[in-house]
Amino acid sequence: MPRFHCPIPLTAGATLELPPGAARHVQVLRMQPGDALTLFDGSGGEYAATVERMGRSDVSVILGAHAPVEREAARAVHLAVGMPANERMDWLVEKATELGAASIQPLATAHGVLRLSGERAEKKRAHWEAIAIAACEQCGRNHVPVIHPVRPFSSPSVWIDTNTGGTALRLVLSLAEGTRRLADATASSPADRSVLVLSGPEGGLSGTEEREALACGFAPVTLGSRVLRAETAALAALVSLAGP
Repeated sequence: MPRFHCPIPLTAGATLELPPGAARHVQVLRMQPGDALTLFDGSGGEYAATVERMGRSDVSVILGAHAPVEREAARAVHLAVGMPANERMDWLVEKATELGAASIQPLATAHGVLRLSGERAEKKRAHWEAIAIAACEQCGRNHVPVIHPVRPFSSPSVWIDTNTGGTALRLVLSLAEGTRRLADATASSPADRSVLVLSGPEGGLSGTEEREALACGFAPVTLGSRVLRAETAALAALVSLAGP
């Protein structure tokens, strides 16, 4: 059954006009009055709905019962990533959403190729948010992960607190010798404690950035002996930590 994100308050039994994005998707699918769909507003759970009327550019639906179903990961995992270039950041956002990331913080780092600021940075954030919404519609999640504004790595206290309020276990993916394996570093942590994972871009974090992360309480961890691409490393850590 088609699923659509509807970012307005939903109430069982109500009749409403779908916002433009959802209405456009319904029209593209050539749905007709009487067809069933599922809506979620991001506040939790989902609603059965039925198309009531199809206009040239508008669609009205009747909301059915609310189902308090959730498909979130067992542990809240927040990703802070040095932005990979080109379409790789798009791919990372899509797959991280499917795999259950609670939030994604894009970071401008010393070795990062992608440089964003001002209006261009906000347009990219909105683009990534749209990718996350589409991924939620596809995978069944009813909570859209937060896509934070692009921030410079050099303001760690800002993006750390924005992501987790400062309470999460902090881990940084590192290639330094003697670094503990991810599983060992989290073995003594409560299974429900949230985690903030810091991962660098294609060139990795600079030495200065890694030292600054350690000074901010990040524990260095490794995913093994193989060197993974930037987007692969962040997702591998997410899968290991988030659970089913």
